[in-house]
Amino acid sequence: MSDMLLDDVNSLLDGDFGDDRILKQIARACKNNEVISNYERNYVQKLAEQHLGKKPLTNKKPETITPEIPRIEIPKPEPLVTTQLSQPNNHSKSKNPKLFLGFGGIAVVIIIATAFLLSNDVNPSESNITSEIKIELSVQTDLSSYAKSDLISINGVSQNSNIVNLSILNQNNDLVWAEQVSVKSDGRYSTLAIADGEGWENSGTYNIKVEDGTEIKSIKFTFNS
Repeated sequence: MSDMLLDDVNSLLDGDFGDDRILKQIARACKNNEVISNYERNYVQKLAEQHLGKKPLTNKKPETITPEIPRIEIPKPEPLVTTQLSQPNNHSKSKNPKLFLGFGGIAVVIIIATAFLLSNDVNPSESNITSEIKIELSVQTDLSSYAKSDLISINGVSQNSNIVNLSILNQNNDLVWAEQVSVKSDGRYSTLAIADGEGWENSGTYNIKVEDGTEIKSIKFTFNS
């Protein structure tokens, strides 16, 4: 795998594609059997696709698992059993209709209260199922602090555009690096920048900005010269 990566790096260097300093550093790592990060491999892969006609790697999207809403069955109320007093006197007969109506009213109240409580139990479970928050644009780095000549790995998400514009501003708000990066089919992008060159003379807080034509997001990091 390292031999194929080294061949791509040498072809890019021969064709004067990409950043020579980054490509030479990756080539040196291949020759010395050093660890090569995924960001460096993605950087070479992207240049190889653009300039060497290499086929892009396909990424299989993870399957989305839809949570199952539990079904709650409302129990049927038990039939009300009424007993009729069999005493023959007129006083008992006059009280039976009132007794029946009293039990019937209590049963209605119990049924309504049960339905209300069950409806309250269902709502919290349904309210816990929320739709996934869609991130329109983001940017992040692999570290929060860098030194001179370090590689800065930049990645993020863009749902609004197929291309994003990245830039780095120093502590004086001067532009020290910029690149236009393509967004992959899964909405992600990534690239590498080297902390060196004009504008990187002083230590301080530097700012990375990403623009997609609709939004602008930024993130800060510390640079030590």
